[in-house]
Amino acid sequence: MKGYCMKCREERMIAEAREVRMKNGRPATEGKCPVCGTRMYRLGKTT
Repeated sequence: MKGYCMKCREERMIAEAREVRMKNGRPATEGKCPVCGTRMYRLGKTT
C-alpha cells in the first residue's frame, strides 16, 4: 500500500504496514517510510 511521506515529500510504499483504528473509530493504515523511517499513515479502509 502506498502513502505520502511528509519528510521525503514523495509517495512511497508503506513498510511494516498494519491496520489501526484512530481515536474517532475510523480505520487507517500505519507504517514506516522505507527510506527515512518516518511514521506514515493512510486514512480509510484498506482493501
